[in-house]
Amino acid sequence: MTSATLTRSKTVVPPSPSRKKPRRRGTALFAWIAEHTVLVALGILFVAPIVFVALTSLMGSDQTLTASLWPNPFRWDNYVTVFTTVPLLQWFGNSALYAVLATVFMLVSSVPAAYALAKIKFRGANVLFTVIIIAMLLPPQVTAIPIYVMWSNLGLTGSLWPLILPNLLGDAFSIFLLRQFFLTIPTEYADAARIDGNGEFGVLWRVVLPMAKPGIAATAIFMFFNSWNDYYGPLLYTSENPDSWPVAYGLASFRGVHGTDWGLTMAMTMLVTIPVVLIFFFAQRVFVEGITLTGVKG
Repeated sequence: MTSATLTRSKTVVPPSPSRKKPRRRGTALFAWIAEHTVLVALGILFVAPIVFVALTSLMGSDQTLTASLWPNPFRWDNYVTVFTTVPLLQWFGNSALYAVLATVFMLVSSVPAAYALAKIKFRGANVLFTVIIIAMLLPPQVTAIPIYVMWSNLGLTGSLWPLILPNLLGDAFSIFLLRQFFLTIPTEYADAARIDGNGEFGVLWRVVLPMAKPGIAATAIFMFFNSWNDYYGPLLYTSENPDSWPVAYGLASFRGVHGTDWGLTMAMTMLVTIPVVLIFFFAQRVFVEGITLTGVKG
């Protein structure tokens, strides 16, 4: 065997570069389009009713019952008519009083109760928590008559106080939501604060509350919106006193009087909706954070 043959036999042939599989651009593009199409469709589904109400609020009474979806002409005076027809600012003030005081009273009473159920071990805690769950499931209509008789004997019917004062005794849903959030806070922080000499109130004030701001904010927003949109309670206690009507009951009354003029009714609806939308817009980050963290640890 010659040396040339040995040289050829020892020559290592470099491996051919592997061919990369072509990227399936068509499939990826189709998936991207499909994903965003669903999101856009869902966005339109949620925004369409609001747009419809806004456009209808700018129509005259002769156009609202037609197939036309675009105001012709724009009736901006519908909003002026709403303000001049009903005491809308007074209704807004009543709703603000109801929602703010109910929220503050709920936090004052529900936060300590939720903290006790979440961080303090005592006999009967599970039974008490079960009672709170049952109270959440109990329809308000079941206790409406005896509670109404009680407030009537106290002379508070015709006002919003029968709807505000009960929040000083706690709210079942708020206690449940706050307890679930407090459970996500590690117990070691509370134990360290107790070792430093803090009592339970000090642990709650100095340790738990600063760490539970998202959960407290979410619970407060729930309570505020529930009070702002409440119709059944004002119907029961304030229907005979127009000076105490909140906007939810005022809107229903306005709808009954101007039911044939959908332009005015929708203008009133938009004015009632705007404050709620603005509050949620500015507080949505804290609200979403509180909801996502609640219930992580049961």
